[in-house]
Amino acid sequence: MKKHLSPLVASAFFAAVLVSCGKKEAAPQGPMMGGPVAVNTYTVTEERVMGTDTYPGTVVPLNEVELRPQVSGYITQIYVKDGQRVTKGQKLYEIDRTKYQAAYRQAQANVRSAQANLNRVQKDLERYENLAKQDAIARQRVDYARADVETARAQVAVARAQVASAGTDLGYSVITAPFSGTIGISQVRVGSQVSPGQTLLNTISSEGPTGIDFVINEQELPRFNRLKQGNQPDSLFTLTLADGSRYPHTGKLSAIDRAVGLQSGTITVRLSFPNPNRQLVAGMTVSVNVLNQDIGHQVTLPFKAVTEQLGEYFVYKVQGDSVQQQNVQLGTRFQDKIVAREGLEAGDVIVVEGIQKLRQGAKIQVGAPQAAGGAPAAGAR
Repeated sequence: MKKHLSPLVASAFFAAVLVSCGKKEAAPQGPMMGGPVAVNTYTVTEERVMGTDTYPGTVVPLNEVELRPQVSGYITQIYVKDGQRVTKGQKLYEIDRTKYQAAYRQAQANVRSAQANLNRVQKDLERYENLAKQDAIARQRVDYARADVETARAQVAVARAQVASAGTDLGYSVITAPFSGTIGISQVRVGSQVSPGQTLLNTISSEGPTGIDFVINEQELPRFNRLKQGNQPDSLFTLTLADGSRYPHTGKLSAIDRAVGLQSGTITVRLSFPNPNRQLVAGMTVSVNVLNQDIGHQVTLPFKAVTEQLGEYFVYKVQGDSVQQQNVQLGTRFQDKIVAREGLEAGDVIVVEGIQKLRQGAKIQVGAPQAAGGAPAAGAR
């Protein structure tokens, strides 16, 4: 028996088929289906940049000495106050001098005794030589007298050496400033017992120029060697203090360490800065700012437009209705932008939004392009 569809059922069936076909035709065309990718672009321009690389640095005095005693004893006098400025040769500490003065006087007495003995045997030798000329004495006795004279001379030399040694110890009982500078906080007080070379009395730092040490990677060493050998601009090295303020004086590159660390691959560089107001204190941390090659008008772009693959950086450069990967060499980064040293020119259009969906040669649909700012910028590494 044949079954026939009613006109109502047939109409419903054909309507469903038409709706289904309509949905297939209206399916969106995305990047996975080969359609264009929606992106926003940016027109590359040049900006005035003062590019700097920043390194953490430490203040180190160019001349600093730890004061330690050369003789033992008790501290009997402290002639300076903590933190005082001192001049070269100024008395700083005194160690009990009683036994050293006694030893010095004893040594001087030994010299006088040895000298008197030498005078006596010399006179004896003169008498014996006169008698020997008259054959009134044995030659052996003259030889003995000459030996006695040589022995007495040696005893005088020994006694004089003992005077020098005792005098040195007596001099070491007073510690003086080896150079002009600022002394630190005393580590001992009157009555403290000190030992030679062991007890730290204090530390003295020179005034005048102060050193700043910072570490660079070995790849940067050729650049700093060139800076050391060439003429250094006045503003090449500057400092930022811990509170964010700018140090008012500029520095000079004074030394580069002798070797690169085998484990770290780094090397220490030392700068010299004037320190007339003692703003730079030994041990404090500062930021060292070094001008780099990104100075003047430079090609800049938003940092978010840059992607990295296997250590290389590139952007998507717009060419017509598609994009091409463009390798770039980056420089100083400042705020939300970065300098492109190579790979881009002013006027190039690059993608800044929608990068995640792009690939080499992908078709794009550009939204509203972003305007490039032209305000001066100061860079920081």
